[in-house]
Amino acid sequence: MRCWWSSPEAGKRPGPARPGPVQWLLGLAPTAGLAIALLAGACGAVDAQAALPSHAQVKAAWRSSDTVLLDRQGVAIQTLRTDLQRRRGNWVALADVSPALRHALLLSEDQRFYEHSGVDWAAVSAAAWANLWNTRTRGASTVTMQLAGLLDQQLAAPRGGRSIVTKLGQARAALQLEQGWSKDQILEAYLNLVSFRGELVGIAAMSQVLFGKYPSGLDAQESALAAALIRSPAASPARVAQRACTLLRTQARAVPCDTLAAYVRQVLATRNNEPLDRDTQLAPHLARRLITQATAPAPATLRSTLDASLQRLARDTLVQQLRELRGRHVEDGAVIVIDNHSGEVLAWVGSSGDLSQAAQVDGVTAARQAGSTLKPFLYEQAIAERWFTAASLIDDRPVGLITAAGLYIPQNYDHHFKGLVSLRTALGSSLNVPAVRTLVIVSPERFAQRLDRLGLGLKHTGGYYGYSLALGSAEVNLAALANAYRTLANGGRTSPLRLQPGDPAPPPRQVLDEGASYIVADILADREARVPTFGLDNALAARYWAAVKTGTSKDMRDNWCIGFSRRYTVGVWVGNASGEAMWSVSGVSGAAPIWRTLMDALQRRDAGRPASPAWPSQAAAPAGLVQRRVAYASASEPPRDEWFIAGTEQTVITSVVGAAGSRTHITSPADRLVLALDPDIPPGAQQLSLATSAAAAPPGWSWRMDGKRLGPARAMTWPMWPGRHRLELLDAAGKVVDVVGFEVRGAQLAARSPRLGQVRPPPAP
Repeated sequence: MRCWWSSPEAGKRPGPARPGPVQWLLGLAPTAGLAIALLAGACGAVDAQAALPSHAQVKAAWRSSDTVLLDRQGVAIQTLRTDLQRRRGNWVALADVSPALRHALLLSEDQRFYEHSGVDWAAVSAAAWANLWNTRTRGASTVTMQLAGLLDQQLAAPRGGRSIVTKLGQARAALQLEQGWSKDQILEAYLNLVSFRGELVGIAAMSQVLFGKYPSGLDAQESALAAALIRSPAASPARVAQRACTLLRTQARAVPCDTLAAYVRQVLATRNNEPLDRDTQLAPHLARRLITQATAPAPATLRSTLDASLQRLARDTLVQQLRELRGRHVEDGAVIVIDNHSGEVLAWVGSSGDLSQAAQVDGVTAARQAGSTLKPFLYEQAIAERWFTAASLIDDRPVGLITAAGLYIPQNYDHHFKGLVSLRTALGSSLNVPAVRTLVIVSPERFAQRLDRLGLGLKHTGGYYGYSLALGSAEVNLAALANAYRTLANGGRTSPLRLQPGDPAPPPRQVLDEGASYIVADILADREARVPTFGLDNALAARYWAAVKTGTSKDMRDNWCIGFSRRYTVGVWVGNASGEAMWSVSGVSGAAPIWRTLMDALQRRDAGRPASPAWPSQAAAPAGLVQRRVAYASASEPPRDEWFIAGTEQTVITSVVGAAGSRTHITSPADRLVLALDPDIPPGAQQLSLATSAAAAPPGWSWRMDGKRLGPARAMTWPMWPGRHRLELLDAAGKVVDVVGFEVRGAQLAARSPRLGQVRPPPAP
């Protein structure tokens, strides 16, 4: 190996080393001559120096402090910081660095960078002479020598300052680097490896955090500040501003230094930690989940099953819908899209991002009350166990159920009752009372066991929830619930969700009855069955085959819309991460529009793919199902073709109670009802409603309370009074048609003054 001296002609390869310049420099000063002689002697020792890595090796070994999540096609969709010790961005090519920064850097650190061959001998001489006379100078370290220190920690400057030995090592390494690397490669590596301030390493991290820009966008003032930080990363803002101002003046740029100082203080106090590219921030919650599951250390990249375009659409659709609901006290939501066949998750949106006050909470895995979304599985169990068929009539009239906690009286969403309805109508219109009546037959405990087999993982037993389990009082998460609906789509066969291409794909397990699952899916796709509650015009009425169910939890704290087509299952949750109630937002108005937009997009995307058989159809029905024409003797519902499990089919459906409305009984108050008086409300304002199930009782029928007639059996109010009471409904002959017992409790009522009609306080105990 031969060493090279600098040539006076810039841009040309210098000539070979010769003793002349060394002998001349030795004559300048003893100290300078000694230093330069030592450096010159290092040329003979270069061959003994351990080989430094190539530019390609350094670039390949570079690791960002972030892990990048890729979609199924290898498109970056999320970056998440996993190295908390240093902040580093992606490797930046020299062509992507602002010319202003390159100019400021070389002006500050190495003005003859493109002229020397690794060691600036003129700078070495000047530094040695200045040291002799105790004069401050810029120093003699070139960019190449500094890069050598960045590549080899043994060549880095020690805490006590650079020693002559360190300088010699850097010089040897710099000469070697210049032999194997181009000047542009040296400058590129230096800009990516150098520390700027604190945890910031490399031009990518510095430009993003301090200026909120890509390196290509840095202007002259920002470049001067960056170059000043390289000189002394820990310097005070005033010192950094002074150096930056000097650099700008050297470039003939007039900038008031006091103005620049204020700017520097602001920049150094600011941290732009948000990623610059919004389209690489599509799936933070899933990225965090996968990184947590990965083995340490965190990998540079992770491949997911997500589809970037679908993930972006899901995120944007959720945000847009929540913006439209602004003013209704709703700010959070979540979306999941699953491929029915493979179980691969194509979209996973955990929150509404900036709209949320709890954006870090993953709404896909957070447990929330399920509402009516559990009803399809209840009816599937009732059909599979042959308690009911889809044509069976169920009573949708008020009912009071005795429980350990008291009397349970379910209400429908619209607070109206439909009388006798078929199971198809009860499920399609999401009626609550028929669902509770069905659970009474199936039993809460056995229904809870079925939900557990579906993978919903209830926290308690069925007995804990009681009959409210039919209305979704249990908490579930969106991922598990959507996969349960996917189980319905797959004929009752379940398998785990897949989040990465390498996830295992075990054979599906049969956890629901195939025939009953088919029937329930058929009901969920029946727009006519939804009419009594939702009408014909709503977001659930797609123009293609799709089975869908909405749900709203108590006090409108959560609403859901989950459904599936032939190929995909889409699940949406809308609510507040805090658990606060929304204002007049239901599953149809909150979550359903998001579901419909995504399902429409999936349908358009599949338009060019080979069509699968329309489902349901006679050809697609599983073995063991039959279809029959049914008619209702009571004319409560029109005739239709209905699906049955073989052996349960019927052609004429007759009510066991008789013609609808033929039995008139007490609907209010409920039997065994317990009421409590409020001592702060005037007694006259506390009234109990008396009502029958008939719109108008037959002539001559009457009410009797505690043995005393009250009047005709029409809707009326009764002033409540503490005690146990017996209310009877009498026909025209005085015969008791129906009877209920109830109790009114309360603190001792204030006595009323007969003369003034005022309330006197009760006596002290």
